[in-house]
Amino acid sequence: MNISLVDFLKLNNPNIIDVRLPQKYNDNHIPGAINVGASQLMNNPEKFLNPNLTYYIYCQKGTSSKTLAQILTVKGYKVFNIEGGYEAWVLNS
Repeated sequence: MNISLVDFLKLNNPNIIDVRLPQKYNDNHIPGAINVGASQLMNNPEKFLNPNLTYYIYCQKGTSSKTLAQILTVKGYKVFNIEGGYEAWVLNS
């Protein structure tokens, strides 16, 4: 599942997960985002996700987070990929 950056920016207090490497996250990230590696999230979603909540994930360009969102959705979680990832957010914020 995807969400456009325009629609994402309209959300009030969303649960945001940055799946990029820690050094990229530490350089800068979308405010309010937590950093959880893509492999950690895919292999152990129950450690990081509450099945009753909705999450918005992103990577650098939105490609790998799109695939991850699809996998997590199949596993029963409500996860949206932020289209265009961090780069789209930088260009539009």
